[in-house]
Parts: sequence; C-alpha cells; structure tokens
Amino acid sequence: YYRAERFVSPGGLVHDNPKVYERGPLALNDWALAGAWIDNRQSARSLAPGAAISFRFQARDLHLVLGSASGTPVRFRITVDGKAPGADAGTDAKADGSGVVTGQRLYPLVRQKGAVRDRTFTITFLDPDVEAFSFTFG
Repeated sequence: YYRAERFVSPGGLVHDNPKVYERGPLALNDWALAGAWIDNRQSARSLAPGAAISFRFQARDLHLVLGSASGTPVRFRITVDGKAPGADAGTDAKADGSGVVTGQRLYPLVRQKGAVRDRTFTITFLDPDVEAFSFTFG
C-alpha cells in the first residue's frame, strides 16, 4: 500500500489485514485484486488459491516482481484480454498462460508481438502465499 495508486477494487485497499477483494472495472493504468489477500506496506500476499491481480496496461512488455512467502513454488495462470497469451507470452509464462513463481525476482510475463494497444492482464495464483511487489513495463 506504500505506493498503491489507481487501485479500483470496490471498498478500497485494506492495510495490514486480510480482505476478500472483487475486481472492479479497469480503465487504462488501473489495477485490482480479486480473492483473499493481505496488503502490507511493501507487498500484497495471497491467502488462498484463486487470488488474482488484474491490470489495464498499454506497453509491449509487462513484468511483475513476485516471490513466495512460504518458499514453496506457487503456480499461476495469466490471461491477456481474457485469453491465454499464446505468442505474446513472456519468458516466465508458457503460451497457455501457465507458470511458476520459484523465488523473489522480476517475472517477464507478457511480450506483445503485434501492435501495442490497451490490454487487460490477469494473473491468477493456483496456490496461496505468493507475494506481489510491483509491475514494470517495457
């Protein structure tokens, strides 16, 4: 929450306490959480399988700094505009959108091959205890 801007989940961001979020409508550069999360000063931690983050972006590349709070791998699936990324998958996501968080680092998740335009990115975590820190774009 220290640098959370343009957060649009209904009810806003709750600091340092668990909350079940719902995704709100996204305009360009808006983001939202869905599912059970606890948002701390430096990161948000998922509390249950199915927790997700969505972001409306316009850039060729989308990266997310992620880690595992428990140290165990956390499986995820990404979509771009509601579909598997296919050829637009970044180096840490497969064409079907699947991937695994194995340690704390920057994860390149989307690398668009075609024209850059507004897109909606969603990452859903299939396991709990992921830590999400920040997005970066290229």
